[in-house]
Amino acid sequence: MADGVEDKSLDAPVESPGISTEQRLQSRVSAATLEGDRLADAERKRQRQALELQRERVLSERTSSPHRRTALEGALADIEEKLGELGWTIHL
Repeated sequence: MADGVEDKSLDAPVESPGISTEQRLQSRVSAATLEGDRLADAERKRQRQALELQRERVLSERTSSPHRRTALEGALADIEEKLGELGWTIHL
């Protein structure tokens, strides 16, 4: 640091009486698992939001073409299937 103060890293070994290396390792593994779960939840939320936006766009399209309508219905079914895999349900 600029003032000559050393930054104590969280990765540096901490010597605590009564805490074994195995317990410290387990604590780090638990923290990493929680962080991974949090990131996975955030990613699922982003995916769900993106799919919900796609669904709204498909639902807002109007067409008189039977071929285009069939394509939109297929796209909607695909989007709703993916949303279902993420635990989404239709809110009426």
